[in-house]
Formats: sequence, structure tokens, C-alpha cells
Amino acid sequence: MRNHDPVTRTASHPAIRPEVALHPVDDNDTWWRSAVIYQIYPRSWADSDGDGMGDLPGITARLEHLTYLGADAIWLSPFYPSPQADAGYDVADYRDVDPRFGTLADADALVARAHELRLKVIVDLVPNHSSDEHAWFRAALAAGPGSPERERYHFRDGKGRRGTKPPNNWESVFGGTAWTRVTERDGRPGQWYLHLFDPKQPDFNWDHQQVRAEFESVLRFWLDRGIDGFRVDVAHGLVKKPGLPDWSRRTNMLGDTEEAAAHVLDATEPQPTHLSPCWDQDGVHEIYRSWRAVLDSYGGPDRILCAEAWVEPPERAVLYTRPDEMHQAFNFDFLLTPWIAQDLVAVIQQSLAAADSVGAPSTWVLSNHDVVRHATRLGYAPGTKRRNGIGADDPQPDRKVGLKRARAATALMLALPGGAYLYQGEELGLPDSTTMPDEARQDPTYLRSGGAELGRDGCRVPMPWARDAPGFGFGPSAGTWLPQPEVYGAYAADQQRGVADSTLELYRTLLRVRRELGLGRASLALVDGYAADVVALEAVGPGGARVLVVANLGTAAVQLPEGVEVLVTSGRLDGGGAVPTDTTVWARWR
Repeated sequence: MRNHDPVTRTASHPAIRPEVALHPVDDNDTWWRSAVIYQIYPRSWADSDGDGMGDLPGITARLEHLTYLGADAIWLSPFYPSPQADAGYDVADYRDVDPRFGTLADADALVARAHELRLKVIVDLVPNHSSDEHAWFRAALAAGPGSPERERYHFRDGKGRRGTKPPNNWESVFGGTAWTRVTERDGRPGQWYLHLFDPKQPDFNWDHQQVRAEFESVLRFWLDRGIDGFRVDVAHGLVKKPGLPDWSRRTNMLGDTEEAAAHVLDATEPQPTHLSPCWDQDGVHEIYRSWRAVLDSYGGPDRILCAEAWVEPPERAVLYTRPDEMHQAFNFDFLLTPWIAQDLVAVIQQSLAAADSVGAPSTWVLSNHDVVRHATRLGYAPGTKRRNGIGADDPQPDRKVGLKRARAATALMLALPGGAYLYQGEELGLPDSTTMPDEARQDPTYLRSGGAELGRDGCRVPMPWARDAPGFGFGPSAGTWLPQPEVYGAYAADQQRGVADSTLELYRTLLRVRRELGLGRASLALVDGYAADVVALEAVGPGGARVLVVANLGTAAVQLPEGVEVLVTSGRLDGGGAVPTDTTVWARWR
């Protein structure tokens, strides 16, 4: 509870309810506790050589876009050598750069230029599984059953006569069985190996000390090159329940789709994730404590770990951010919340309470490379079943409504205390590609499900930089690894830079005001006196600035109280200065 005198409710001055104060002011000014971090998907950011795929030199050449935007750091999705069975999340070598993206020298140049521009650099780390082309897995195949090499992965004999059935009934997140049988050196069918994702992504056995030592070495390799931190992929999946017992429910990443959520007992009563033998086992925390010690040895809190952990309930999710473990964990509950005011208030309350219980900041996010962009999914009626990809034959979102709500949602998110992650292109208001030809799709989810799930290609389409250039300025040629929809031209960065009311300029203003008033470290309380379809909050920055945040999700315009100065609004106010539907306003008490 923060120390704040109640304000008497009047018609022109809504009341702060100190009994539901949400969060105290954060006196710790360590950068990551309130940072705005921008995710770059390397193959889709900028192409320097004209091959149609983004690369590290392309990223370096466009970094000034992020200083213009006002971001504090970048997070790079994988750029390691990989056969690209899952867009680089199948790593063949954790200490190098895939030639598609450049060289280690290019990575060093990128880090150096980012640091010149005062941007921190976070890289993706993929510890749950490697590529089947990793040297360790190749050695395991060559060595045969019972060998030390196979112990670094999960190899098991099959069930049934002659071992023809998988060792257990687990399913892959991408569809089908989570086990693949190998052919031994003598040509006969042999053991099976576990892959919770694609068959080309065999899971490591984290009970093996060589695996643990190897990843601590990988951490040091990149830290020695100046990296400021790591986003940890599938952070909740490394440790499996001993014995790998059968599991009667789908082996999905929590929150993949509404349909997937229904596989966890009851959609209205989320199942504690750790009850699955695949996810959120207590043993992961020992691993992250050892990693934290490695990072701290490089200069304390300036090097960070961020968990991708789809974990329920929130009380277990925040265990990843205890003081001796990770620094951040994505708030996926917020990302998954529908555009309903009461639901948003509830998840903000729960998230901040859970994070405060371990002394950590919450880390907010609305879009990333694995979900439909929020400018698109908010273009459907609230409560619409969330899709894993949208195709031309599906009901299409209302792009205008989706963008208006996305701007309002971002303005609400950036007013909240803690860190925040932005996904490339959201500052342009980019929608998903919802009319992509099926033959252009490359996501293994689409391929493994036989087209039943369209997958994530729609949110991974290359960036539009210039409306009238080939490939919308993505590179020197017109080719792009995924086709860009024609509508992307209108969203191009050169069409928005310096243009009042553009989404790019809205983001710039939000980040500037957020930084100037210290909203990332502010205390937060609910404001009374508004209808149930309005989210109304007061943020008080470390310097004492009092900011009223009003997000109107209802149908009637909402009048602001007298005596406030509007700082930023996600959309134009009506003629009387009231807040229209699907609009968020930040205002300062005079």
C-alpha cells in the first residue's frame, strides 16, 4: 500500500480508493525494472543483401529507428546456425551466427552500435531443446543405445512388442506424438527420443550435469561479447517429471489458443501448470539460480534474464522472478485478457500483487512473434475465440476498430508500473497478414497439423519501411521470405514519421512521457467514480507527478474531471473534450 491521502469524490474529481491501491512506488531505479524493450525478429526486420531475409547488418543499419522511438533495449530472436525447422528455435550451434544472418563480427558490430546509441542488447537463449543437427545429437545417434552421448537427451526404448509404440503418450505442442523413433547404425528401428516441439528439436535432459555446464558456458560466451541479457525460451519446460509418466491431456504451451486452454481441466478454472509432467517442475528454479550467479558475476543487476514461462496460477509464475532467479517474466495473463474493462482491472490487480510478493516488477506485453498481433485480434468482438493464425477464408477483423483498440491498449499498458516489451512493427500499427496464401506458410504448426492450425506466419511478415520502395523498403530487392500484404504500404515508417496522430508518433509520445514522469516506477491505485466499462487509474511517479489514466471500453463518451491537463491520448477526444469509446487518455492533475 502506498501512502496516499484519499480524495473526496465530487462530480468533477473522481476519488482515489486507497483500500484498493495496487502497487507502491518502486524506489529501485535499476534500468530493467522499468525498461521498454523492443523485440526484433531478425529475418523480418531489415535485409541488407537482397536475399529476401533480414540479417544482422540490416538490424544495425536501422537501429536509429529505435532511438527515435525511445526504446531502452532490444531483444533479438534467434540468429544462431540452424536448419530453420522452427525459424531458428532449432539451434545447431549456440556460439555462432547463421550465415543467413551474417557473422560473429556482424553480431559484435551490432552490439557496439547499439551501445553507442545507449540501447541494451538481449538475445534469445533456447535451452529446452537443440536442433537435431547439433553436434551432441549427431553424436548421440552415432553412439547408440545406452551411451553417455544419449544421456544428454531423452532417449527411451519403445513400448509394446519390439518397441513399436512411443515410450509414453505425450503429444507435441506442434501436433502429433512427442516422440520420434530413430534408425540405428545397423539399419534396424531403435530407440525413441523426446521432442515437445518439432521432431527436429530434441529435448535436452537437464538432469545431466554436462547439459548444465554447457549452458553456463554459453552464457559466458555471449556475456563476454557484451550482451546485456537473455530472453529464455520455454523457460518452464527444461525439467520433466521423473519417469516421464503418461499424461492424459494435451502437451500444449499454456495459452496457445482458446481451444488449447480447454484441454486443461476446465477453462474457467485454470489448472496449475506444474501438475503436467512437462511444464513448471520445481527443478527449473535451481537452474536459474545458478544462471543468476553467472550473470551477477558480470556486474550485478545490469545483466538480465527474462523468462518466457506460460505458467498458471500467477503465484507460481512469479517464482521465476524471485531475487536470486530471473529478473523478468512476461505477463502473458495480460496479453490473453479480452478487451473487457473488468477483466483488465482484475488481471492488473492480480499481476501487481503477485509480482510485489517477490519484490519483482511485472513485465507487460501485448504482442510477440508467437501470437496474432493485438491490432488484429482486437478487431474482433471481445470474447471472440482467439485464433492461432488467420486465413483468407476466416472471418476478417475490423482493421479500423482493431487499430483504435490496439492504440488504447498500448497506452494503458505503458502507464503501468514495471517493464514493457514491444514487438517490431506494433509502433506502426501493423496488423497480421490475414490473407496469406497457404502455399507461402512456413510455420511447423501449420505443416504438422495438416493445415488445421494456420500458425504464426501472419505476425512474422517483413517490416514495411518505405511505401514506394520494392518490398516496402525491407531490402534492396522486392523479394521477402514471406509475402507482404498490399495494405502494409500505408503503414510504412516513412508514411508516419513526423505525422501528427500517426501510430508511430503516438508511441514516441507515450514512451517520452512515461520516461519523463517515471511511470515505470510509479505507485498505482484505482480511481472511483467511473462506470464498470472504464479502467481508471492514478499513477504517482517518483517525483510526485500525479497522472490520471482513463481507458474507455464502453459505448458512451467519458468526461474527464475538471482541472486536468491532457498529456497524451490514443485517439482524438470528442468536441467537448470527453474520452470516446476505445480510447485511453493520460492526464495530469494541475
